[in-house]
Amino acid sequence: SPSTSRQQNQPQGHYGLTSPISLASPSDKDHIHTQKLIEAMKPFGVFEDQEELYHRTTVLGKLNNFVREWISELAESKNLPPSITEQVGGKIFTFGSYRLGVHTKGSSDIDALCVAPSHVERSDFFQSFFEKLKNQEEVKNLRAIEDAYVPVIKFEFDGIEIDLVFAKLSLPTVSDDLDLRDDSCLRSLDIRCIRSLNGSRVTDEILRLVPNLENFRLTLRAVKLWAKRRGVYSNIMGFLGGVSWAMLVARICQLYPNALASTLINKFFLIFSKWDWPKPVLLKRLEESFLNLPVWDPRVNPSDRYHVMPIITPAYPQQNSTYNVSVSTRAVMVEEFQRGLEVTDEILKGKSDWSKLFEPLNFFQKYKHYIVLTASAFTEEHHLNWIGLVESKIRVLVGNLERNEFITIAHVQPQSFPGNEVLYRQSGYVSMWFLGLVFKKAESAVKTNVDLTHGIQSFTD
Repeated sequence: SPSTSRQQNQPQGHYGLTSPISLASPSDKDHIHTQKLIEAMKPFGVFEDQEELYHRTTVLGKLNNFVREWISELAESKNLPPSITEQVGGKIFTFGSYRLGVHTKGSSDIDALCVAPSHVERSDFFQSFFEKLKNQEEVKNLRAIEDAYVPVIKFEFDGIEIDLVFAKLSLPTVSDDLDLRDDSCLRSLDIRCIRSLNGSRVTDEILRLVPNLENFRLTLRAVKLWAKRRGVYSNIMGFLGGVSWAMLVARICQLYPNALASTLINKFFLIFSKWDWPKPVLLKRLEESFLNLPVWDPRVNPSDRYHVMPIITPAYPQQNSTYNVSVSTRAVMVEEFQRGLEVTDEILKGKSDWSKLFEPLNFFQKYKHYIVLTASAFTEEHHLNWIGLVESKIRVLVGNLERNEFITIAHVQPQSFPGNEVLYRQSGYVSMWFLGLVFKKAESAVKTNVDLTHGIQSFTD
């Protein structure tokens, strides 16, 4: 349980860097508001049913056995002595939303990590393990992305989408009781293995640092649903991804350890609408380690000083999970926090209900001016690769536009739209993204012509 697995660096008696703001226990009213919140979230399919949960667990069990079998076969093919071959082990760890316990119904893949002993090379994972998966009838849509920041094999296993990353440890065997929270498991690993382990270590540390898992999970489900409905859930577009939202919710749980989800979500909006960015959000003290890996520290790393909304991961080596956030995307999120605060204040006073919090953002009525970015390709396969690349670069365009002296906000809608019939006939498969612009108010009545050519040209080049 979270309360018994506290490490020495946790101040006795509370979670987080500071004392709680309130230790108040929930009232009857809080219980009613929280029940109403659950009812309002049900139509959005955010709760997984038991059958689906059981299926995912079964698939992960099969995958775990599959990995162990492969690692053992590999040991034999490399002529390791039988005494070692019989005990090499290997293990699958989950992380992300599945491990946090906030998986949604019928959607989202499972993030998993394959941990192997020292005789297994990364090349073995992308070659012989990939081939072994290819020959499994339950496996569909298999693809490897070896040159990603965190290299990954993506596939469907018996209908469940899985993103599998790889790390080999400097150990001859990987036992079932291996604890990845121990920093010594990072010893003499290459950076790709450290990044792969990081997902699991961060997720487990977040779970350890919240006082009540049930309240944390329900609040996080609500915040993630709200962020998706309001168009601020996207790491790649410069908003926040799942881990960052989880850390923000965890911080609120530390500050209000006995509160229920209805209170926690209101306090979430209260605190983060008034937060003094770029002051970092931390779940625990930054730690040094014998490993001397680079960690987030603006005093040491000049590039860290430019982060506008730092949210720092709690596992060594600590990183900022929000380095993609720009001045514009932060302004959009803070505005949404303020709206969230107003709406939840009304709800808790009985003047409104939870459905109002989850009303979608009307992006096309929000701005007077828009830029449309179109990406097209003549085959579906090329189009999928092309939009992946374009999507990963859109925040560069946002940055270019922000640097224009006449623009205060460049806001991209994270979801792209497919092109219409006419565009399809002209250009094949099309995706369109829309960016809303806010221009600075002119000092005088003189009309100003704003030239966006340079910002757009340097992006398209």
